[in-house]
Amino acid sequence: MKLFDAHCHLQDPRIFHKAPQLIASAIDSGVVRFTVNGVSEQDWPLVKQMGESHHPHIIPCFGLHPWYVADRTPNWLNTLKQSFASTPSAAVGEIGLDKGKKMGDFADQVHVFRQQLELAKELKRPASIHCVQAFGDLLEIMKSLGPFPEGFLLHSYLGSAEMVPEFANLGGYFSFSGFLMSMKTSKAKRMVKAVPFDRILLETDAPDALPKSQGESEPPLQPVEGDASLNHPANIHNVLVYVASLLEMDKEEVAEASYQNAVRLFSY
Repeated sequence: MKLFDAHCHLQDPRIFHKAPQLIASAIDSGVVRFTVNGVSEQDWPLVKQMGESHHPHIIPCFGLHPWYVADRTPNWLNTLKQSFASTPSAAVGEIGLDKGKKMGDFADQVHVFRQQLELAKELKRPASIHCVQAFGDLLEIMKSLGPFPEGFLLHSYLGSAEMVPEFANLGGYFSFSGFLMSMKTSKAKRMVKAVPFDRILLETDAPDALPKSQGESEPPLQPVEGDASLNHPANIHNVLVYVASLLEMDKEEVAEASYQNAVRLFSY
């Protein structure tokens, strides 16, 4: 059984020095591909380096995350474009919208997000999108710029079931992480079942989104040595078991579909 971690942050300073061991143990468990998302100008070189050091297992992504929009330099967009020019294997991400924190100027977030979406379309690359408490705004922007033939990934999707068809029609894929376990089970089941089976992805968002224990039937959580609060990319197995239970399907079938879906999205 092969798995594809469709969204993680192995360059995160909390785990970067342990990343080779985390990657090796995750590969041993069957996780063969990792989409590693940059979040700011500061970590794009690290992501590029990881993509080169761990080819073909790591797909690098470059993007300016909404949390870091206010810290960008005047030359950020040129630096981003140069990152893509020097890394043909890269996708766009992590980009997005966030109203969940005291983020400052939302209009500035929207401006930066639109610039990066337009770049993704120009480069014919998929984009990995973060959205917190802004799904209405996101859908409006995606409709104004879409459709997206190369696709886009809504990472750690916790939006409504009702919005799924509209995002899917624009080219959306829906990626599920341990955060799904924070949603009421009945709501999570209805939402996951609304997603077309050829658009389901699995992710860890490591080192964040540590899955909750769901009982004895699932694999034990893999710890990150030195900090039990951090998520290990091998814990995608726990996300798989949970998503399969919501879909009332065998985990092997969900693993195969999510793997093939991710390969399709990240083949360009």
